[in-house]
Amino acid sequence: MRRFIRFEHQGKRCWGLWEDEWVRPLEGTPPHEARELDTRLKAREVRLLAPCDPSKVVAVGLNYRDHAEETGHPIPEEPLLFMKPSTSVIGPGEPIRLPPSSKRVDYEAELGVVIGKRAFRVPEERALDHVWGYTCLNDVTARDLQSKDGQWTRSKSFDTFCPIGPWIVEGLDPSDLSVEGWLNGEPRQRSRTRNLIFPVPRLICFVSHIMTLLPGDVIATGTPSGIGPVKSGDIFEVRIQGIGVLENPVA
Repeated sequence: MRRFIRFEHQGKRCWGLWEDEWVRPLEGTPPHEARELDTRLKAREVRLLAPCDPSKVVAVGLNYRDHAEETGHPIPEEPLLFMKPSTSVIGPGEPIRLPPSSKRVDYEAELGVVIGKRAFRVPEERALDHVWGYTCLNDVTARDLQSKDGQWTRSKSFDTFCPIGPWIVEGLDPSDLSVEGWLNGEPRQRSRTRNLIFPVPRLICFVSHIMTLLPGDVIATGTPSGIGPVKSGDIFEVRIQGIGVLENPVA
């Protein structure tokens, strides 16, 4: 399975394929208009960026039963959607910055679904045909502002509140992947995507009947129970089976 990255090398931003100790640069824009170049770069010489540049991140709230229960909310009858702006997206290793207007900022480990081709009113049985691949995502949330506002736009939208990465993996089956959140080397969240109330094909179908999904857009599929606060100096990791680890410090 190929692992697509965006990276910076000698001041230039490029697409590439991650090959453990090496990076294979791509010419063009993946997934459909890119070709592999003959050159290779040492992985330690590049800086990874967020692996996609979404026009929007469509997130799903309360999509694990145990998370709905821990927050005291009823189980949704339909996917509960909210948006995160493109300006909230950062890549692996970049710091999550705590806003002065919030006294409690929480981590939320999630599977991210990256759209590969335009999706408009897609039937559920063809939904996965529109997927480029899967990545790790942290739906960072100002929990006190979420409760105060009664809706979620402000609490979810601060700059740096949507780490994504480290790459996009093609060809995964999203139906039963482990999703974990680790804070300072300690496990805090652990579940599997088989426990999603609304699985990935249903989410793509539902969202695409509301808005057109464009290549590079991301659906954040929801977080399991175990959410909690972060403070300056913490390191949070999202670990997903078949993808890898997204690590970000908190500043």
